[in-house]
Amino acid sequence: MHVLFICTGNICRSPTAERLLRAYAAEGGHEVTASSAGTHGLVGHPMDPTAATVLQQLGGESDGFVARRISARIAEDADIVLTMTARHRDEVLAIAPRKLRTTFTLLEAATLVDAAGARTVEEMADARPRHVVDVLDIEDPYRQDHGRYEEIGQQIADALPIVLRVL
Repeated sequence: MHVLFICTGNICRSPTAERLLRAYAAEGGHEVTASSAGTHGLVGHPMDPTAATVLQQLGGESDGFVARRISARIAEDADIVLTMTARHRDEVLAIAPRKLRTTFTLLEAATLVDAAGARTVEEMADARPRHVVDVLDIEDPYRQDHGRYEEIGQQIADALPIVLRVL
């Protein structure tokens, strides 16, 4: 299964999620691949240095990462798209409307797995109308202090193992 993570610039949140999921999947023996892109991706840029430091503290590696911008083709190639905010989800669906049943915010997906007991991506989609998710967005830490990057990194790190259960 291929997971695509989406944020704005593709230099902080989505690469953190991508690289952490890769590390968690390898550690757990899951056959999952991950990539990321940004709705306004800073094409060709490496990860933000503070985000890369936090990623490393959480067990991931930023080596070789290069930011890119989302396209319909990138979205269509993914089995599931996990965005950092509801706005990002809407932007993905504007260019790839056929991805409706497989596009969620990361926190929405984690809630649907945890609270609704979803065991597959299809069950997550089926559960969405029946479960209100209070917090959908993971805020952007860009240009904030190191502590804020750590908070956001931990929020991502906490959600990923839950979502990994259905992947």
